[in-house]
Amino acid sequence: MEALSGLFGGVLGTLGPFLLVLGVLIFIHELGHYLAARSVGVHVEVFSIGFGRSIAGWTARNGTYWKIGWIPLGGFVKLHGQESPEDRVAVEAEARAKGEQAPVWRAGQTFAEKSVGARAWVVAAGPLANFLLAAVLLAGLYVTAGRPNTAAVVTAVQENSAAARAGIAVGDRIVAIDGRTVTRFEEVQGTVRLRPGQALALEVERDGGRVPVTATPDRRELTDRFGNIQYIGLLGVSGGVPEYTKLNPASALMAGIGETVRLTEQTMVALWQMITGRRGTEEIGGPLRIAQLSGQVAEGGLAPLIGLMALLSINLALINLFPIPVLDGGHLMFYAAEAIRGRPLPARAQEYGFRAGLALLLALFVLATWNDLTQLRVIDWVAGLVG
Repeated sequence: MEALSGLFGGVLGTLGPFLLVLGVLIFIHELGHYLAARSVGVHVEVFSIGFGRSIAGWTARNGTYWKIGWIPLGGFVKLHGQESPEDRVAVEAEARAKGEQAPVWRAGQTFAEKSVGARAWVVAAGPLANFLLAAVLLAGLYVTAGRPNTAAVVTAVQENSAAARAGIAVGDRIVAIDGRTVTRFEEVQGTVRLRPGQALALEVERDGGRVPVTATPDRRELTDRFGNIQYIGLLGVSGGVPEYTKLNPASALMAGIGETVRLTEQTMVALWQMITGRRGTEEIGGPLRIAQLSGQVAEGGLAPLIGLMALLSINLALINLFPIPVLDGGHLMFYAAEAIRGRPLPARAQEYGFRAGLALLLALFVLATWNDLTQLRVIDWVAGLVG
């Protein structure tokens, strides 16, 4: 009974933070679509958090049905008039055949009749809302807990490290990497981690002057406390003790935007390295990994959980901007083609595109789930059962 109670408590300890994190990210994403649609005069028929049958739902005065589905792995907004005129005729004919009232058609409030620019704005607003959420969450941390800041001054150099081979010495201040100015030790760490085995052109301040240095970070396999394995670059230097500086709201918002841009850039670099084969795909995770991380990070308090939420919000925005049909980025790709051609792509081309996009998403889901099960040692447990 005690073991069962502990297991139940562990599930709740993971499920609660997971639903909180995922629910907030999905709600903000769909709210971006909703507000953008309303801004261009498109009626929103349904606003759903989750899929499947409704756990709870209500109809607002403007006619939008807000609901919570029982499968909390996504969400959607159903825009009025997304279907083609042919589909509309078919829906109305089907309703008449069943003796039902056909859906009310709101002329002037349909998605299909809006300009390409208006439709692109509605689609892009979801990912943009997630970027904005990340910036606001980080800004909130900088106002309340403070922003971590460490000067990019070397306080120690490990023997036989990449820094030692490059001639970096204690007291050097790293001021630029590959021509890009850096001011914080965290910026140095973030750049070096993504560049294992790749030469970096550093510029350091030493004895009042600037000295160019070329260093190639060592490649190391890292297993974090959550069991995730990744390959990172190590320079072999240490910096000062981090200081947390509380910022005023305006400065915090600017810092949050800057950190969002930096994290976005690092994520894109990591994704490109996976595509080109310089980085393994075992870092790709799915809902199980997010649930595990949410539960474990929540043990450290609210601030770490908010930091994780900001990072996941950036990842959700980037994933949705992939030029894959079915995703927001795929729709934007079709709208770009429509703007260039002066008319939409043929229906058959769009259908094939959506089929290919769906197949690719399913493949990514299988890969992410396999990685999750491997990291959680479920594969080893099953292998043990079958000998």
